Amino acid sequence: MRLLSDSIEHFIKALMEDETHEIELRRNELAEHFQCAPSQINYVLATRFTPDHGYVIESRRGGGGYIRIVRLAATSREELLQSLYQRIGTSISSTDAARIIEHLKMEKIVTTNEANLMLAALSPQAVPLPLAMKDALCAGTLRSMILSLAKQRGDI
Repeated sequence: MRLLSDSIEHFIKALMEDETHEIELRRNELAEHFQCAPSQINYVLATRFTPDHGYVIESRRGGGGYIRIVRLAATSREELLQSLYQRIGTSISSTDAARIIEHLKMEKIVTTNEANLMLAALSPQAVPLPLAMKDALCAGTLRSMILSLAKQRGDI
């Protein structure tokens, strides 16, 4: 299943490279192309094309229905860091934190080495605490990291 999900994700991203920051697809046509159930397409969209990954999904149901995938483009580095900082809140899972870090790397705000260090610091194994406390600690730590990035780069 992972291989199929990866293929669908890469296919959609390749289409987006050929287009602008937006693409319209038909779920059933995409499912037919990959010879899978439409629910598999839904799964990929729900897990790989989220705001944390830098995308927004719009859809319209019915006979002429479509899925529009829009790549979010922050107007500035400062705006992106600010929106991510606000998105984190007081609790975040390590999985969601990893998505945010991947987005930072994709936008070239952090290097691969910096991203790897951030991921290591936020991994569930980093601190032996109950899950609820880990998510709160993860949020606080990631927010501090984002603040530090903004200060280093002169964004605040």
